[in-house]
Amino acid sequence: MKGRKTRRNFLLTSVAVASSIIGADTLTNNTSGTASATIPERVLGRTGVKVPILGLGGAGTNTPLDKPDKEREAVAIIERAIALGIRYFDTASSYGASELHFGKVLPPHRSQIFLASKTAKRDRDGAWRELESSLNRLNTDHLDLWQLHHVSFPEEIDTIFSASGAIKALEEAMQQKIVRFAGITGHHDTQVIAEGIRRFPFHTTLIPINAVENHHTDSFIKGVLPLAKQQNLGVIAMKVPAYGKLLQAGALDNIQQALGYSLSQSGVHCCIIPADSAQQLEENVQAAVSYQLLTNQQLAAIEQRTANIWQESTFYRAWS
Repeated sequence: MKGRKTRRNFLLTSVAVASSIIGADTLTNNTSGTASATIPERVLGRTGVKVPILGLGGAGTNTPLDKPDKEREAVAIIERAIALGIRYFDTASSYGASELHFGKVLPPHRSQIFLASKTAKRDRDGAWRELESSLNRLNTDHLDLWQLHHVSFPEEIDTIFSASGAIKALEEAMQQKIVRFAGITGHHDTQVIAEGIRRFPFHTTLIPINAVENHHTDSFIKGVLPLAKQQNLGVIAMKVPAYGKLLQAGALDNIQQALGYSLSQSGVHCCIIPADSAQQLEENVQAAVSYQLLTNQQLAAIEQRTANIWQESTFYRAWS
C-alpha cells in the first residue's frame, strides 16, 4: 500500500498540468471555436458521460498524429478538432508520438474533454509503467478512460486476469482516481473480447463497427455488440472507413455513409476516426453534424455495396 501511495504522489507532482476528474454534467462547450453542441451527443453507456458521436483517433496509416516528425501538422489537426467541437480524444502508449502531440495541445482544455489512452501490457507492473508514461506524455494527472489495448488471444485473457495481471493496475488506478473508467479493445477475435467483458465490469469497449464487419464470419457487430448492449457498456466504434478502404471506387460514396452505418448500429454510442489533415477532419465533423439514423433498408443497401471488398477491407482482423 505504501508503494501505491508513493506512485500516486509521484503522478500528482510530476505532470505539468493538474486537473480534477470531471463528471458527465461538467463537460461543457469549448471556447476556442464552434460549440460542441453542433455535433450530436450520446451518453457513453454506463459511464454516464455525454460525449459527441465523433472523437479523434490518435493513430492511422497516413495521419501525422502519431508521427514524431510531423508535430506541426499534428498540432494543427488537434487544434482544429478542439475548434470544431470534438471533445473525445483517443490515443495509446504504443501510438508513436501521439500522446506527446496531444500533450502539447490538450492541457488548457482538460476540464472540457474526454481523454482516453491504452496499455498493451498484460501484467500489473508493466501496465502501471505505461500509465505513468502516458500521463507524463499527455501532460495530465488523470485519464477519463484507460483501456486494455488490442486484446487478441485467450492466453492474454488468462494473464490479464491473473493475480499479477494488468487488471490489477486498472483496479488500483481507478481506486486512486488516476483513471475514471476502464475499457477493453480488440479487432482480432470476438470471443476473446466477449470473454473479457464477461470477466470484468468494464465501462467501455472499443471494437470495429463498420460496413464490412457483417460480411466476416466472426463479426464484432454480431459477436460482441449484443453482449455489450446487454451490459450497458459504452461502445466506441473504430475502423469506421477501414482507413479509406470502404471509400474506394465501387463501394461507399463518402465518409457520411461509412459513419452513418457505424453510428446506426444499436448499442453504438460514438466512433473515433483519425485524420490525415485538417481538411479531412472537417469532412468527418460535417458527416457527424449531419448524421441521421439510418433505416434497416439503408443499412442493408450499404452492406450490399461492400460485399465485394470485405475481405481486403477487414485486413485489420489479422492484426494482433
